[in-house]
Amino acid sequence: MEWLSQRCPLLPAGQGCPRPSRGTLLLVVTLSLLMYPVLRSLALQLHSAVTGSYVSGTHSIAFINCLNEQIAKDIARAIMDKKLAAYVNILPKSSALYFWKGELEESTEILLIVKTRTSKIGELSNYVRSIHPFEIPEIISLPIDQGNPLYLKWIEESVPRD
Repeated sequence: MEWLSQRCPLLPAGQGCPRPSRGTLLLVVTLSLLMYPVLRSLALQLHSAVTGSYVSGTHSIAFINCLNEQIAKDIARAIMDKKLAAYVNILPKSSALYFWKGELEESTEILLIVKTRTSKIGELSNYVRSIHPFEIPEIISLPIDQGNPLYLKWIEESVPRD
């Protein structure tokens, strides 16, 4: 039980151990909360590497609307040439209703469905905005939660890492 009285062996007898200040505690808690997403991501990647399992959200699907089939093909080809995607579907005409500058508009559009790494979505979006004829092109992405492991591995192998 003698060890209980020797809480801080480096300090002179009779002095207690200094307590951390509120600021120090607040700093530790804040850093812990800020580091959680990074540490979780690293843990998931390590688990995936060790077990060969898929980490949800590693890949994404992006939807891009185009005015006509030629523009859709040109944008799809440009995306593929820059290796920003593993696969692009070009879906036939669909009807669209939307508000533009306060007015209800109706048009037909071609939809691109782009399969890529989630880490490439920002670069894909910037590139498409630079070549798309629309003033504000529709570029929306969703993370892939699950899928055929062989297909997801193929996406990973087809799209270079950052």
